[in-house]
Amino acid sequence: MCVRGGFDQDWKYWLRLTLVPGLGNENARKLLSRFGLPQNIFAADLPELASCVSAKIAAQLKQAPSERTLAQIDLTAVWLQQVENSIVHLGHQDYPSQLLEIPDPPLLLYCKGSLHYLQKSIVAVVGSRNATVQGVQHAELFSKALSEAGWCISSGLAAGVDTAAHQGGLQGIGGTVAVIGTGIDIVYPARNRELAHQIAVKGCILSEYHLGTPAQPGNFPRRNRIISGLAQGVLVVEAAAQSGSLITARMAAEQGREVFAIPGSIHAPLSRGCHQLIKQGAKLVESAQDIVEELKGSPNLTSHLPQEQLEKKPVEGLLAIIGYDPIQFDMLLLQTGENIADLSAKVFELEMQGVLETLPGGLLRRIS
Repeated sequence: MCVRGGFDQDWKYWLRLTLVPGLGNENARKLLSRFGLPQNIFAADLPELASCVSAKIAAQLKQAPSERTLAQIDLTAVWLQQVENSIVHLGHQDYPSQLLEIPDPPLLLYCKGSLHYLQKSIVAVVGSRNATVQGVQHAELFSKALSEAGWCISSGLAAGVDTAAHQGGLQGIGGTVAVIGTGIDIVYPARNRELAHQIAVKGCILSEYHLGTPAQPGNFPRRNRIISGLAQGVLVVEAAAQSGSLITARMAAEQGREVFAIPGSIHAPLSRGCHQLIKQGAKLVESAQDIVEELKGSPNLTSHLPQEQLEKKPVEGLLAIIGYDPIQFDMLLLQTGENIADLSAKVFELEMQGVLETLPGGLLRRIS
């Protein structure tokens, strides 16, 4: 069978299979289990197909490729002309072995960057898009330490913790893998365009969504199963009580991956998700070494650890009084006995030094 551009390459059959309306991954796997390869599926007789899927889907499989399918194939063929772009499918030798263990592996992955990173030992690092300064710092330093030891960091290229995790991963030999919820030709959020370029050079970007697929809310929870599925363990840095990061953690547990969480203040909303995970059995971690010790048989950590890097600097006076739990400015006034002008000036100076942050509601909190 020959269509525009030809079906002389396996990926075209795999792509065509993913574009069959209403088929879905589960039905596709049934067909692959029965017929072996997409080429064999499209060559099968209608009664054979109908023994595996509904009559409607079987009929669609026997139809000639639609204009939409042909256009997507042509678009993908042009995209593949760039040397850093590739496609791996379930039958491909470079398909991530870790993903073969999960209940719903993607049939096909668009890749930008080196496929070498897909076979490395991976730790996923996820958390809030609206992370605190401290949360961002934790995500980057933990990821950097793990990457320096040879771990690859997977995350979702979102704002906040994801961005910091990728930046940390890029600083070590482990590199980073970004799993996105759009077509791989779209960078979302747009402000991470430069970061995406860096990842394509020292890591890999993955998407199961076809080229041109825009950012849609339903895509992101689904891509989370790939973030966790690639990894041996998932670290949650900061998360609200109801958040996508908790979905990733739940998927990780269902996939048999280890789940780790960084604790925080009992007053901080973004610590509640982590505390909830710890109550449910996630490992409480204070350093990257905690993760390495739990994931036995993986790369050993040889570099300085975040806990060492985050040791508090010698401080006096105001900073020592503030502590790590959020405190109201008025309460600080009472404790210090200072006037408003002097205290405001000191608070501003500490914020400029990066050792103090202002939280919603006017709360002040010391940063590690």
